[in-house]
Amino acid sequence: MTDNNVTNENTNNDEIRQQRHKQRQQKLQQQVQQGIAKATAEKGLLLVITGNGKGKSTSGFGTVARAVGHGLTAAVVQFIKGSWECGERNLLEQHQVEFAVMATGFTWDTQDKAADIAAAEKVWARAEQMLADPAIDLVLLDELTYMVSYHYIELERIVRALQNRPPAQHVVITGRACHRTLIDMADTVSEVQVVKHAFDNGIKAQRGIDW
Repeated sequence: MTDNNVTNENTNNDEIRQQRHKQRQQKLQQQVQQGIAKATAEKGLLLVITGNGKGKSTSGFGTVARAVGHGLTAAVVQFIKGSWECGERNLLEQHQVEFAVMATGFTWDTQDKAADIAAAEKVWARAEQMLADPAIDLVLLDELTYMVSYHYIELERIVRALQNRPPAQHVVITGRACHRTLIDMADTVSEVQVVKHAFDNGIKAQRGIDW
């Protein structure tokens, strides 16, 4: 086989591969466009971000930042971790994002269930007000799942507030082991899995990355 024949064969193979790639991409484009055409409903969404991996709150705050960037009004309710300085709070409060913070820290630090329940009740009362306010476009309920797991807040109260919220209001719930009822109610559920975590190798939580 001459060099010219080899060159022609390689050229033909490249053209075939390019044509096949184009056909696959056209098929994918058609599927995406069909999906977009079908997605015509608009409503306030309930998003759940759960699982044992790192990044649930980070994702929730990212959604808040996105909403604020589009001119929406957002509010945040923080359970469990509220005693730490919060980089997201430092930033978002400058953009008129209201924070209601439980501020008791981790339950294994307080070791006082009665005090934790009282703090949870207080901050949840503010959350209920936010969830009833049509002027708030997005509410982040950060680490809410623990309030259900630890029986600090009745599941029925949470369900009722979510069901009765303004029709256009979006809600994001974060935390491990989300109750099945909330998962079933949600429009979108994401589960964050653990692959590796720096803490397991003796690396401490670092400012600007972990908090």
